[in-house]
Amino acid sequence: MVRGRNKGAERDGRYWTKRRGTSHALRGEVESIAKELVTSSTIQDPGRAKLLETRKAVVAGWLGVATLLDRQGETALAAEVRQFVKSMPPVLTDRERLAAELIRHVKAQRAARTRHEEPVRERTPERTR
Repeated sequence: MVRGRNKGAERDGRYWTKRRGTSHALRGEVESIAKELVTSSTIQDPGRAKLLETRKAVVAGWLGVATLLDRQGETALAAEVRQFVKSMPPVLTDRERLAAELIRHVKAQRAARTRHEEPVRERTPERTR
């Protein structure tokens, strides 16, 4: 968390089944997320509150470090610490991350489908009599 990362390492078995596309657990989770998005358009995850609380503590810690660096005359380093805090990725639970990926995937499929359905105009000039 201190490094600005929300996610830890994944177990080998889960990683490889996801990579091969044979993960039944992942499929079930995606189906659950899809149903929730259809019914409520949002994802509710009880773990989000804990993640936000942890992120606030981490940000406060880094900003405290930046303040101490400013007091010591290390303004350039303090600015880098503040920039690091600003560039931290948004807080997302696993379900929220999967939902975002699912939405991107569906939008890409729809865009590809509409591209293929557009009528192809013939480029040869029409001749009139």
